[in-house]
Amino acid sequence: MARIPEDFIQDLLNRVDIVDVVERYLPLKKAGQNYMACCPFHKEKSPSFTVSQTKQFYHCFGCGAHGSALSFVMEHQALSFPDAVRQLAESVGMQVPVEDKPQTEEQKKAPGIYDVLKTAFDFYRAQLKTAPQAIEYFKKRGVTGKTAARFGLGFAPGGDDWQPLKTAFADYDWNKTLAEAGLVIDKEETKRRYDRFRDRVMFPIMNQRSQIIGFGGRVMGQGEPKYLNSPETPVFEKGRELYGLPQARAAIRDHGRVLVAEGYMDVVMLHQHGVEYAVASLGTACTPEHIRKLLKLADEVVFGFDGDKAGRRAAWRALENSMPEVRDGKELRFLFLPAEHDPDSYVQEFGKAQFEQLIVQDALPLSQYLLKELSAQVDLTMEEGRAKLLRLTQPYLEQLTLAPILKLMLSKRLAELCQLTMEEMSLLLSGVSNSKQYKSSSAEQYPNDSSADFAVERDYATGDFSPPKRQFQQKQWRPKRSGAFSGGRSKRWNSDEPQRVPLPPRPRQDPLLRVLQLILYKPSLLQACAEVETNWSQQGFAGAVRSVLQYVRSQADILPQALLEHWRDEPLYARLVQVQAESQGMFDRFDDEELQAELQDTLQTAAQSQDRSSTLDRKSQLEYRDANGGLTDEEREEYLALLLRK
Repeated sequence: MARIPEDFIQDLLNRVDIVDVVERYLPLKKAGQNYMACCPFHKEKSPSFTVSQTKQFYHCFGCGAHGSALSFVMEHQALSFPDAVRQLAESVGMQVPVEDKPQTEEQKKAPGIYDVLKTAFDFYRAQLKTAPQAIEYFKKRGVTGKTAARFGLGFAPGGDDWQPLKTAFADYDWNKTLAEAGLVIDKEETKRRYDRFRDRVMFPIMNQRSQIIGFGGRVMGQGEPKYLNSPETPVFEKGRELYGLPQARAAIRDHGRVLVAEGYMDVVMLHQHGVEYAVASLGTACTPEHIRKLLKLADEVVFGFDGDKAGRRAAWRALENSMPEVRDGKELRFLFLPAEHDPDSYVQEFGKAQFEQLIVQDALPLSQYLLKELSAQVDLTMEEGRAKLLRLTQPYLEQLTLAPILKLMLSKRLAELCQLTMEEMSLLLSGVSNSKQYKSSSAEQYPNDSSADFAVERDYATGDFSPPKRQFQQKQWRPKRSGAFSGGRSKRWNSDEPQRVPLPPRPRQDPLLRVLQLILYKPSLLQACAEVETNWSQQGFAGAVRSVLQYVRSQADILPQALLEHWRDEPLYARLVQVQAESQGMFDRFDDEELQAELQDTLQTAAQSQDRSSTLDRKSQLEYRDANGGLTDEEREEYLALLLRK
């Protein structure tokens, strides 16, 4: 299959200026060495979106968006990678070449998984035009032709034909990619295959690049299961994708809000009636990955659920998965529709304006929803009930590590409900029952310091409800009276100098992470460093760093943005973008000589760490062999050598 050569992508990124690219879509203002603007990927009033001309990267400190000129065009214009490359190339007068990688005969015959899914998508859409029962179903549900076209709705025929896709794929019986894409099911007993989707209206699922990655099928009448989704495949993972996101991205950016519904039809009808910032999870509860993605898209996330028991269970699971991801400045709300409605029926009956008014008036903030649900499980008129509420809420408070302000506000409200002061609640949550003892010890340690009375309040300001730690302050010792002796013993000499209080040890940074940060900042630094990574593990994070180092060594003049693009289609890409974004500005004040020395030292530290890990692993293996059959003379010598190694 033809592909764009990697060296062309590097040349393209060397030739384009990210400032010129971004300025085509939004105005930039010079701010020191960088340029600033309001972020185009989330709604904000104060600019937090920066573009670095020297690094050729953009970064938003509000939503975390980060990348090169190529990434910006892909995200802002919702283009696929090849289309974004072509658009950038045309802007600087370059023609995109393609190269054909050598392929086996089998590879030449077998299309890729995206191609197979696109062919199936075209087949289902074409079938809808000749399926009166499917057309009638969509009309009865209120779907217009324009909406059906926008979402690519289709129909999977069935009846007596168990292999409708055979008309779209001449190699249906032996094409392995059809099974890999989840379009067919192979029956082991009969050695036959049949279509996964039959007699269903079809909802194509797309990724952020608008590529087809899976399908959802719904029965038109009675039948189980009502909804059937594609299985997990190399390109489709339910816990990461959101239905309707490509269609909703622009509206989410404009409104600063995203609404998460439960079903495909909810999203389709909300969009048709003007609520175009709606998406849906794919037959599963909202996962932490969903929450992270949603919070990057908008400052306000509203979960819209049916008012029945199933809807409330789904809402609670969404809350539980949201707690560790919530950040101050972001708002999560929970909307429960009347029992007789879902978002689809409500927006059709009452329209966009009333639906959005319902969001504003009835959607509960996360803090209120949490306390409301937990309070309903206890009797707040009883001391036992208030004690139980405290214990029920504690695990959720502890998860708010990224939202200290919200944690403080929520804690104050909890203290009110439990009829406790903040100090009392802190002591109870930390397992300390005698507050007087804590106060008296504080008074002894700070006899002349009035601020000691407010030590507890200062802890509350950070939302920290961990057990109070005693802080030792060295008192100045003085003799009881000048020239006095005690019982004929020698004079007690006391120093006026306070004893030095040892500082807590500084946390050590992972040397592998530091190496990766330096390489992503300036890859050329590696060329002067010895190759110490050859024997590193090929698994886990060490294996990932090893792969990056070996690739950079083979590309002497590669730039940071081109290095990122090399890994775009690999699982490692997201991690590299995250590391680079988190290290923004970390090395700007260092010159090349200092950076070179830092990389060399850190590489040596990382190499020693990896060598120590392999030594310990081998030592354990030899000890196990010694206990289960004994060692050979060579293995015994190796074991003694390992014991002597530091």
